[in-house]
Amino acid sequence: MILIIDLCYRGNSLSHAEFVGPIERCLRGTGAEPIVRHYTAVSAPDIEGADGAVLCGTALKDTGFLDHPDIFRWLSTFAHPVLGISSGMRALAAAFGGGTVPCCEIGMVDIRVVAPDPLFAGMTGFPAYELHEHAVETPTGFIPLVVSDRCIQAIRHRSLPLYGLSFHPEVRNEWIIERFVPMVKRTH
Repeated sequence: MILIIDLCYRGNSLSHAEFVGPIERCLRGTGAEPIVRHYTAVSAPDIEGADGAVLCGTALKDTGFLDHPDIFRWLSTFAHPVLGISSGMRALAAAFGGGTVPCCEIGMVDIRVVAPDPLFAGMTGFPAYELHEHAVETPTGFIPLVVSDRCIQAIRHRSLPLYGLSFHPEVRNEWIIERFVPMVKRTH
């Protein structure tokens, strides 16, 4: 089971349809069985029962999840794949002490792969949909995988299957979500 974590300001908000619903549809399209929980309602049994997790994006000004860093501490001991998307990347980085820098990118941006990784195998670059005002500074223990001309676009933990994406793969790059699912199945 893949745990989808809704980072929007409240559960089932209007933003849910834009940022969570597409991820759930993509995962179901691969045959995965996701469950959705708002970040304030994730329980220990949810985490213990998950074979992987996706932390979804939010609207630009929706950053309330950052006021609750303790909620995400479980990420440092979670032994299964995690994909943090946009705001989810910020939550993932914050759980490991990473900060942010101003970097506004909205719309399609050309990005390039700078380190080999199965998630981006065979790719040297591609256009991606961006919707963020801040970029993540690479936390200790992570490496940059993909960059734009302005900021880091994807990171991976050096020893854990933890990924962060600044862009939104559910908009134009669903193949990334499709590649993430087998990673979850391998750790199951």
